[in-house]
Parts: sequence; C-alpha cells; structure tokens
Amino acid sequence: MIRVLLVDDQPLLRSGFRALLDLEDDIEVVGEAGDGEHAVALARELLPDVALVDVQMPVVDGIEATRRIARDPGLAGVHVVILTSYGFDEYVLDALRAGAAGFLVKDIEPEDLLHAVRVAARGDALLSPSITRRLIDRYVSRPPRRDVGTALHALTNREREAVALVAEGLSNDEVAASMVITPMTAKTHINRAMTKLHARDRGQLVVLAYESGLVTPGGRA
Repeated sequence: MIRVLLVDDQPLLRSGFRALLDLEDDIEVVGEAGDGEHAVALARELLPDVALVDVQMPVVDGIEATRRIARDPGLAGVHVVILTSYGFDEYVLDALRAGAAGFLVKDIEPEDLLHAVRVAARGDALLSPSITRRLIDRYVSRPPRRDVGTALHALTNREREAVALVAEGLSNDEVAASMVITPMTAKTHINRAMTKLHARDRGQLVVLAYESGLVTPGGRA
C-alpha cells in the first residue's frame, strides 16, 4: 500500500486529489495539511511514502517544507513531489535542490497523477525528457560549480556515464540499454553515484550533473 500525504492550502484541491487516490486499491491518503509546517509534523508522525506538496502556502512554503523533510534522517523514505500551477517555473529548480523527487502541475490528468504517485513511491524521479531540457536551459549561462565538480572524482567511469544518462532524462532500463548492461547493474551504478555525491534522489542527481559540468547544454562534458 502506497501511503500519501496531501499538502495544499486549498481544501477543494485536496478533496479532489483524495477522492481520486482513495479509489485505488494500492494507494491510501493517510493525512492532509494546509501549510508546510503542519506537513513536516505530519510527515514525521505518519511516515508517508509520498508527499504531494504545493509550492506556495502560508506559514512555511513548499520549498522549505521539502528541505526540512529531506534533511531529516528519519524521513529518508518520504518522497516529496511538488505541486505547481504554472508548469516549469522558478520554484522547480529550488524544489529539486531542496530534495524533491519531481513535480506535477495541478491540472494533471487523473491517470497521470496515479502513475506519478507510483513512480515516486518506488524512488524514481518525475523528470521527463522535456522537463530535463528545460533544466538544461537554466544552466546555459551558468559556470560549473567547482565543489560539485571535485566530488565527481569519486565516481568511476561507469558511474559517471550512468549519471550523465540519468541527467538526459533516461530511465533505469534506458540507461541499461545505452550502457549495454542489465537494469540491476544500471541501478547499482546510479545508487552508488547518489551515495558518493550525497544526492537524496534522482532529482538532485540531475541538478548535480549540470552544476558540476558533467553534462552541458550541448551534450556531455
């Protein structure tokens, strides 16, 4: 059973999401919060698998709530998905840096919401190739961060290759096919890279890949 926490200051939106999610046999909404502070408290109490968190909320916003959840070792199993009304806006990159697994627009189709919850629950990032391309655009004018680049020296060549492919928006199966290895081996490379780079999830791994210069707007470094 996938346990979901709904966090939004609009009761009507929470009710709509709850009605949809509760119809599924493998998904259960275990709590609701109207602000980020309450969300963090409920996350610690309920330990959901997925927290759907609005960006703009009173008291504590979604970015700060995500950051607090991501920094709490006891909440390592909580995967935060940011909800936004505006698509890829200025908040998304901050959310990924804070530890979000990805983001969804609030007018998402019902079947896509259900798919997204299941994807997030198993620890995969909600970063489609189209979203990854927009991430790339944000780095066109930014020089690589030297501290992150130095951390890359800890990666093996295969781990670096796997990270670069993840940053291009590929799934584990697609990474495996590109590297001509098994999906399990691809997952191992990715997980080891996340550990070495102190990335909480694949979303942060993508950000680090661009910040380090491992992947550049024109292709791999």
